[in-house]
Amino acid sequence: MNKLDQAFSLFDNYNRKSPEQLLINGVTISAEYFYALKLHEWVIKLDPNASEPLQLASRCQHIGRWEIKRASYPDGRIGYLTWRSDLSKFHADTASSILRSIGYDEQIIENMREIVLKKHLKTEPDVQTIEDALCLVFLEFQFDDLIVKHPAEKIIGILQKTWKKMSVRGKEWALKLTYSAVGAELISKALS
Repeated sequence: MNKLDQAFSLFDNYNRKSPEQLLINGVTISAEYFYALKLHEWVIKLDPNASEPLQLASRCQHIGRWEIKRASYPDGRIGYLTWRSDLSKFHADTASSILRSIGYDEQIIENMREIVLKKHLKTEPDVQTIEDALCLVFLEFQFDDLIVKHPAEKIIGILQKTWKKMSVRGKEWALKLTYSAVGAELISKALS
């Protein structure tokens, strides 16, 4: 097994510990493992020649996400942003430790960290690719669940923020996805 496959296996085993479970086509699967696989698939669709650090980042972007609870931070925007920042550092540190344990080169680890931490979004192609892939995973697999939890105005705001983060290529892929009738209507409103 090469190092990349070894890293994927270790990341996947870690993410399989996610307590949140999804029912996909009648099969129960841990949420973070499922989303990591889908994120990697989107990265490869967006960039068939994805770099090794980008591929690594795609499989560990949210590694162990359940270990830092949102509820342990204050309500509101500042609490949310602090939680997200702390999570990103946790993901990067956890993945770095795993990669060092199998002898990964420090430069590849540092490049992976920059992608996970989303440094230089909009100017670094690999970081933009991961952002596009994250947005596409959200739209494809999490959007409808969010619709039932929040009022339309909030969903429209979330969609507008999501759209701003995406590249032209990411937006083109997003427009090709199949949405529920409600989802399609909200996207139409958000983009008009």
